[in-house]
Amino acid sequence: MAYLKKIRVAVSLLFFILTSVIFLDYIQIIPSGLYDYILFLQFVPSVINFIYVIAVASIGFIIVLILAVFFGRVYCSSVCPIGTFQDITYNISNKITGGRFFSWSKEFKWLRYSILIITILSIPVLGMLVVGLLDPFSNFGRILTNLIRPLLFLMNNILALILESIGSYIIYPVDIMEFSIAGILFSLIILSTLLLMSVKRGRLFCNTICPVGTFLGLISRVAIFKIKINEDKCDSCGACATVCKAECIKDDSKEIDFERCVVCFNCISECPTSAINFYKVPNSQKIFDGKFNKSRRRFLSDFWSFAAGISGLGFIQVKIIPEKESTIRVNRLAPVTPPGSKNVSHYNSTCTACHLCISVCPTQVLQPSILHYGFEGFLQPRMDYITNFCKYDCVLCTEVCPSGALQKTLLNNKKLIQLGKSKFVKENCVVETEKKACGACSEVCPTKAVRMIPYKDKLLIPEVKNEYCVGCGACEYACPTIPYKAIYVDGNPEHLKAEKPPDEILEQKIDYKEEFPF
Repeated sequence: MAYLKKIRVAVSLLFFILTSVIFLDYIQIIPSGLYDYILFLQFVPSVINFIYVIAVASIGFIIVLILAVFFGRVYCSSVCPIGTFQDITYNISNKITGGRFFSWSKEFKWLRYSILIITILSIPVLGMLVVGLLDPFSNFGRILTNLIRPLLFLMNNILALILESIGSYIIYPVDIMEFSIAGILFSLIILSTLLLMSVKRGRLFCNTICPVGTFLGLISRVAIFKIKINEDKCDSCGACATVCKAECIKDDSKEIDFERCVVCFNCISECPTSAINFYKVPNSQKIFDGKFNKSRRRFLSDFWSFAAGISGLGFIQVKIIPEKESTIRVNRLAPVTPPGSKNVSHYNSTCTACHLCISVCPTQVLQPSILHYGFEGFLQPRMDYITNFCKYDCVLCTEVCPSGALQKTLLNNKKLIQLGKSKFVKENCVVETEKKACGACSEVCPTKAVRMIPYKDKLLIPEVKNEYCVGCGACEYACPTIPYKAIYVDGNPEHLKAEKPPDEILEQKIDYKEEFPF
């Protein structure tokens, strides 16, 4: 059965590479329509998506559960990108250090069960905060988006500069916008923890901290097929225990703790006497060595019932430089949530902050939040109009969201979703404070919700028609006033529908002549 390990390695590398590519693919090699297929089996996003959008596309977690019932924690060994990352880390470390061996370790049941229970019980109080912070897929996404992606941008731009110096333009530079310090720091903490634990103890993270691993481990206790040691063939050489990255093989008593086993098949390929194999558990065999009684069966049943019931970079800011600082502070009453999020409540209760939407956003307007949504929304993406604006003709974030926090939205419908309303602060505008012509906000508004009307001294000043505003933030991004904007978007806690602007408004021409500052 040595071929099982080869199959497992091939499958895990396939999932790892594809998942990595969709987070790092800033030139969109992979069509967004394929994201659902690549992420279909990611456990936590699939569960959340299924609860809110009961559809075939969201039943990936059910397949994972079925696989666990039959074969154990194959998700942890083959699908989870964090699991594969730990294996790669350990293997590289092992080659550098010249070899390190594993041995049986304590189970830490109290720790992993406590983390799992706290994670589940926190949902009604903190929403997806704890789930998102511990979800392996979301952590992998944050590491790639906040740490690896900026480095990729930097390498791209250096290479583009070198090629440009020799007259080649096959690679173009990428605009690097603002990055979240909170996102970077949290991702560094998780990455450091993973590196340390995987180098020292293999899959210790999976068997102590990860709630998905703990939950699947509980189901694996009743798996139909298990890795077992044939005591008649075993010569107690201990080779299997030395390669068990879950540290779950007790070679002296020939026992395997299948709850912690990640089904990597290392033990099978390493055994010199072929004493370890993947066996079907006989129907007559009592699981848990005869200790599985009705109370435990009831516990698992109740636990599952409880868990199942939980609910264009083409715009350039104006070149005008204000001579005075603005004085009226922006009073934003609500943050702006991304398209497809429906409302703040739905968004906070379904987003795991995997940052996949951040990685595909072409204008990088999506940035990790700190306390913009409150504590429960830590690191969930928000619309940061200081960084950039939301492209009027883009729905990428809604197409790639794996948890259903951003529901798929047709482009024509997205163009009428009102994420927020523009607020004009005349006392901050350079037309009022410096008697200068500007009009930057009107020029970039895709729906002409902001238009220029006559003002003093033959100047024009912005007027906002919020019935046409979609809250894209182009006006706020383009406004040159500092430190406070003269126009900003206040979020709608519940997304509304904007009116389609009349054709005569869209076709309106504004003649700024010599005074136009672009």
